[in-house]
Amino acid sequence: MALVALALALFIGWSLWKSALKRRVAAIAMDELEARRVLELGLEAGPDEIIAAHRRLISRVHPDRGGSAELARRVNMARDVLLAGQRATR
Repeated sequence: MALVALALALFIGWSLWKSALKRRVAAIAMDELEARRVLELGLEAGPDEIIAAHRRLISRVHPDRGGSAELARRVNMARDVLLAGQRATR
């Protein structure tokens, strides 16, 4: 009986942890407008401008160059969001 109660408690704890993790990931997600703000791009920017802006910014914020890992993560995410949007519209 104690083993069943322990298994149930572990399952409930794991389920709560998993749902909290999903909420955190969703809060971190970036929309296209935010991605354009991060990369300092206008609405008409194409793939070449996106890549150029990413390279310019990542060279300033990369942790190996004295920047922060969080800023580099946001710049990379912005590039990924915008390039995925470019592929989807074709």
